[in-house]
Amino acid sequence: MRNSERKSPFKSHGGIARIGNAFSYSVSGLKAAFLNEAAFRQELLLFAFLLPLSFVVGQTFYQCILLILVLCLVLVVELINSAIEAVADSVSLEWDARLGRAKDLGSAAVMLSILCAASVWLAFIYKRIF
Repeated sequence: MRNSERKSPFKSHGGIARIGNAFSYSVSGLKAAFLNEAAFRQELLLFAFLLPLSFVVGQTFYQCILLILVLCLVLVVELINSAIEAVADSVSLEWDARLGRAKDLGSAAVMLSILCAASVWLAFIYKRIF
């Protein structure tokens, strides 16, 4: 049997139990990120600080939603980056150009999400002030 035909014993097979399991795995992932990733904790703190401000800076419901969504985007991309780093570190702790590139690409994605969020926030703050 080829690798592409093998089935993972960890793969769910559907049903209501799958939804509960998926939720449980997601909560475990958030806990792991909070406990092990300083960048995630920093971005979560920023999210907690900016969340109430989104209702002050945003003038409409949709503006508030956009401000919150770009903050969520940063957290989502950080989680993906942390997953990439965890997989890379489980493969090898020795320097490897391909693993290094994977980590750099994940880091670049986080940076772009932060720049995106900052741009949206600064644009709304500028509009609100002027």
